[in-house]
Amino acid sequence: MFGNIFGKLQEAQQKMKEGKVRLSQITIDGEAGEGRVKVTVTGNREVKSVDIAPELCTPEHKEEMEDLLITALNRALKGAESAWEAEMKNAAGGMLGGLM
Repeated sequence: MFGNIFGKLQEAQQKMKEGKVRLSQITIDGEAGEGRVKVTVTGNREVKSVDIAPELCTPEHKEEMEDLLITALNRALKGAESAWEAEMKNAAGGMLGGLM
C-alpha cells in the first residue's frame, strides 16, 4: 500500500519538474495604456522583458508610467499564474486520483 503511495508521489514530483521546465518556455504578455507599456513573463512568473513607449519616459509622465507598468505586470502575472496552476494541477492529478 505505502509503496504505491510513494511511487505516486515520486511520479507526481517528476511531473512537476517537467511542468516547471515547460512553464519556463511559455511566455505571457501583459500590456496597458493601449500598448504603451508591455511586459513579458514566463509561466514560472519570471519577468523577461519590459517595453515602455518613449513618450512615457519623461518626468511629467512618471506617475502614469508607474501605474501602467503595474497594470501590465499584474495582467501578465495573472496569465502566468493561470498557466502555472493548470500545469501543477495536471502534474498532481494522477497522484490525487489514486489517493482518493
